[in-house]
Amino acid sequence: MEVNEDASSVILPDSELGTTAPSLRFSKTCLKNVFSVILLFIYLLLMAVAVFLVYQTISDFREKLKHPVMSVSYKEVSLYDAPGIAFYPGKARLLSCKHHYYDHIPPLINPGQPGDIECTTQRINYTDPFTNQTMKYALVVQGPRDVKKKELVFLQFHLNGTDQDFSAIDYLLFSSFQEFINSPEKAEFMKDCESSYSSWKFSGGFRTWVKMSLVKTKEEDGSETVEFKQETSVVNYIDQRTQPRSDQLFFVVFEWKDPFIQTVQDIITANPWNMIALLCGIFLALFKAADFAKLSVKWMIKIRKRHLKRSRQVMNHIN
Repeated sequence: MEVNEDASSVILPDSELGTTAPSLRFSKTCLKNVFSVILLFIYLLLMAVAVFLVYQTISDFREKLKHPVMSVSYKEVSLYDAPGIAFYPGKARLLSCKHHYYDHIPPLINPGQPGDIECTTQRINYTDPFTNQTMKYALVVQGPRDVKKKELVFLQFHLNGTDQDFSAIDYLLFSSFQEFINSPEKAEFMKDCESSYSSWKFSGGFRTWVKMSLVKTKEEDGSETVEFKQETSVVNYIDQRTQPRSDQLFFVVFEWKDPFIQTVQDIITANPWNMIALLCGIFLALFKAADFAKLSVKWMIKIRKRHLKRSRQVMNHIN
């Protein structure tokens, strides 16, 4: 009896080892399978995020193409291209025109009397571009150039009498007086200027000081348009002539405001190279994730087959 008990006590540990070893192997296999499934879901989630990033990147690129950003830059110059100043004086007459520097205008001598005309001028008649019937008379004067020396042009007009309640002289600015001089069709040139540029007025009995600034706008087709911005200040003229007069005196000054030319253009902030690089990285991540997912599935199938094989071997051994 003692011998049998000893024999049974020896056999029992072997049977317990035989039952616990497959359970340990099964738990490890189960943990590996769970870990593989978790990794697979993580990479599927990363793939979904990558697909969303691709869609968002393409959408942002298309949106930036539709809505370019306005860019403003400034270029400093010491000399401007002399602008053209076209006056429409009507019955008024130009008395004097002079260039002065450093914002200094000397006192008037014999106001209302003809003086020196030291400006480059050109008189021209052309058909009104809006009616094509009315003839218009324009006096074109060369504007200031030297912004560093604060060059200005001072003009005096005289209107002998008028039956209107208000008196004013129209004028417009265009970008280059030299282009006007070199143009073979000056009438057509002035018609184009009047169609493209805005016109302003200055009143009689005042000194109107006009400070100009130049704005260039670059269009999408590569063309460039020029626009003038103005700041005007008006000072009352004190007529010190002894005899009462029914005439009107007009005084106007033209000067550059500052030496900076403003350039406005639309810039597309979407960079195709950045988008291509980002898409390449996203697609590479997608391929890597897909490759890893495929290997994970193969590995899970292989472990599953190995587990089934071991299970069959254990069952055969028990039998």
